[in-house]
Amino acid sequence: MQQTKGQMSESLLLGALLAIAGGFFDAYTYLCRGGVFANAQTGNIVLFGLNLAEQQWQRALSYLLPILAFALGVVAAEFVKRRGKSRKKKHTVLHWRQVIVLAEIILLAIVALQPQRMNAVVNIVISFVCAMQVESFRKVRGSAFATTMCTGNLRSGTEQLLIWQHTGDQNAARKARHYYVIILFFILGGALGALLTDALGERALLLTCAPLLVVFALMFREEEAHTFR
Repeated sequence: MQQTKGQMSESLLLGALLAIAGGFFDAYTYLCRGGVFANAQTGNIVLFGLNLAEQQWQRALSYLLPILAFALGVVAAEFVKRRGKSRKKKHTVLHWRQVIVLAEIILLAIVALQPQRMNAVVNIVISFVCAMQVESFRKVRGSAFATTMCTGNLRSGTEQLLIWQHTGDQNAARKARHYYVIILFFILGGALGALLTDALGERALLLTCAPLLVVFALMFREEEAHTFR
């Protein structure tokens, strides 16, 4: 066995915590905020096209706005990232990714308190938050991952599994495990989102702040030690 160190922001633990939040977001917005997907913009794009075809203009707009908010979230995350890196040599208390997570927590806490008539605004903000998260946390132990959607993870995990089966490459096996762990935690987040939204309604979103707060705290450690065979 060999021990190595990696960035805490790319740790499997952080990826799992972010995936729980990501799964929760989608369940919450779909069940409680008008059937809109916060994370999977492909679904929103399809529904936007369907409503355009049916000339349901207001309904189409409800899907278009989260799509635009997601794009804006990517821009915002890149802005924070570049500002953070430009100040790298200066003494800063927070890493730029911590700034992103803190912004997520604040925005989520605000929109969780909004009534049903504010669903459009809530969906826009959550899509914005998801975009910032997926843009800021793109790797787990060196491999490309997403914590707010699963299609790419499923493809990559299955690919690594096949490589391991054909070649016996233990590195591929390890990568496959990591991908499927993230998928399982995303499913867990979705299940928790469904159960807690049913029980608590709009304010269930506040519970996503818990894993995000843990992520924020863990990133005060710059490195994660892990062991592999």
